[in-house]
Amino acid sequence: MKRAFLVMLAVFIVMQFIQTEKVNKVTAKELEIKAPKQIMSILKTACYDCHSNEVKWPWYSYVAPFSWVISGHVNDGRAWVNFSEWENYTKEEKEKQLKEIYRTAFVAMPLRSYLWVHGDADLTKEQRDMIRDWTGVRK
Repeated sequence: MKRAFLVMLAVFIVMQFIQTEKVNKVTAKELEIKAPKQIMSILKTACYDCHSNEVKWPWYSYVAPFSWVISGHVNDGRAWVNFSEWENYTKEEKEKQLKEIYRTAFVAMPLRSYLWVHGDADLTKEQRDMIRDWTGVRK
């Protein structure tokens, strides 16, 4: 039992040397998405930690294996849509992203694993309706 614990501890320590990059690229404020104050508040609370260049990296994002998962989620989120670089998208890309935001507002976002430690990001039905209405997408 002691030997197994020491092996697991050694593996955990070695894992800490495999760190992921945690970068918040500096972008011009005029590239950020423009939305009404209430919508921006919702986006910043529930979306920006994965879908912007303003990620707040918590302490546990520096501890492997959590760091690997969190960095993966942020990289995937930014690849899908980056609200800090919204104005770099073409009109067609923006329309496509708004349709995706409309579609996922009630289904997949924010991720359940994110909500475990960010309870304030758990959107109410009214907040989700506000996001969907703001997208301008009609069924």
